[in-house]
Amino acid sequence: MGIVFLHLVACCVALGLVFTSDVAMIKGLLRPTPDAQDEEHLTHLHKTISRALLVLWLTGIGLVSFDILAKGVGTLANPKLQSKIALVVLLTLNGMVLQRQVMPFLHRAGSLMKLTFPRRMVALFVGSVSGVSWFYAALLGIGRPLNWKYSLTEILMAYPFLIVGGFVGMVFLTAWAEYQGRQAVRTTEPADSWEILPRPLLT
Repeated sequence: MGIVFLHLVACCVALGLVFTSDVAMIKGLLRPTPDAQDEEHLTHLHKTISRALLVLWLTGIGLVSFDILAKGVGTLANPKLQSKIALVVLLTLNGMVLQRQVMPFLHRAGSLMKLTFPRRMVALFVGSVSGVSWFYAALLGIGRPLNWKYSLTEILMAYPFLIVGGFVGMVFLTAWAEYQGRQAVRTTEPADSWEILPRPLLT
């Protein structure tokens, strides 16, 4: 019970922080002048993923070990368990990519919107994989009816489509934010000199 409780707490904490940080980032991108707090957002998200994953790995290994002792090695053949392990492994690899391929460039640029287009696409894809994977893993965690009922392929069938949908949505959102930023710059530019000078009086 103690291991299950720690496992649940780690998942809930990660889900809550991932959700709130993603909502904050989306709200910032929807403003007329997009916020430049993306570096702080991704740094906080990366720390949360790292700590939560560590707890999930430790408690998950403990839970699987207990099941093997109680029910035998055949427990590992459960497709739902295999799906959860696959998602946790993917989240771990995704966190490594975030640390090595996204965070350094984001630190130098200072904002998601200031990244080059290829780097921004990588950051958006990594973020989409992270968000979808956490919620998908949580869904599998509470999906007891899925045990031994569906194959690994059937359980994970919707997963790639959700990632693609999240990625495409973020691409359109950042494109909109970039457009809004350009419009804001244009409205704050000084008028041309001929517009500033008074017009001559008509005789």
